[in-house]
Amino acid sequence: MAAVSTRTVEQARVRHATTPTATAALGRTLTAAGLLGTILKQGQTVMVRVLGDGPLGGALAMSDSRGGVRGYVANPDVHLPLTPSGKLDVGGAVGRGTLHVTLDLGLRYPYHGSVPLVSGEIGEDLASYLVTSHQIPSLVALGVLVSPDGRVLAAGGLIVQVLPGAAVHVIDYLERRARVLPAVTAMISGGRTPEEMVQIALGEVQSRVVERAPMRFRCGCTTGKVRAVLASLGEDELHDIVREQGRIEVRCNFCGKRYTFEEEEIAAIAVPS
Repeated sequence: MAAVSTRTVEQARVRHATTPTATAALGRTLTAAGLLGTILKQGQTVMVRVLGDGPLGGALAMSDSRGGVRGYVANPDVHLPLTPSGKLDVGGAVGRGTLHVTLDLGLRYPYHGSVPLVSGEIGEDLASYLVTSHQIPSLVALGVLVSPDGRVLAAGGLIVQVLPGAAVHVIDYLERRARVLPAVTAMISGGRTPEEMVQIALGEVQSRVVERAPMRFRCGCTTGKVRAVLASLGEDELHDIVREQGRIEVRCNFCGKRYTFEEEEIAAIAVPS
């Protein structure tokens, strides 16, 4: 599974006004969710949560089976000095904690798995989750390249998994390939397509494209859904908020869109207690 998510991550950056370090963390999490979403069927969703004790405060992203992703970071303003190797310090921003993956497959209960963070860099952490929770040896590479002015220049990711029954020499070969794999952002900046990224990772192993799909930033929030949430608060609480603030403003965590309701609108949606 491979994706070029540059436009999607840039749109998320603009919506959430993230600083470079936060942009990299958000972009990697969004891309990870999008890649995992390729295994879903219609109506199913996956959620990836990165919860650490660092200044980022955590990152969350969701994806559906159609490549629609959305997400946010708790602290979009966090920005740390570059690492000694000159890279954005996502691991330092995330800190120590846990990676959670929740698959809603339309069954009675969602499937949930979690692993301790390996590095906070998200790619290594997702690989650890796939090995631990799914028992699937996996290579995960995620990357976000940000310009000095904060724009996303390149973003994307790659997951290579060894299916059950694979010969030991195949696993050894892919491990050697992983050690010489170029950085994801270098491949994308060089104009590589997702198909070409897969072939670079596989080397002499031939690949066949099973499916292609666009990845887009897509949020499901609507005025109707927000009105329903407000109605559930009850008439008294709604009027208390209006008395204190003059109106009610709701901001969607996932896409940053703001919904404003004036006093006369609140009267129309208030539900008697």
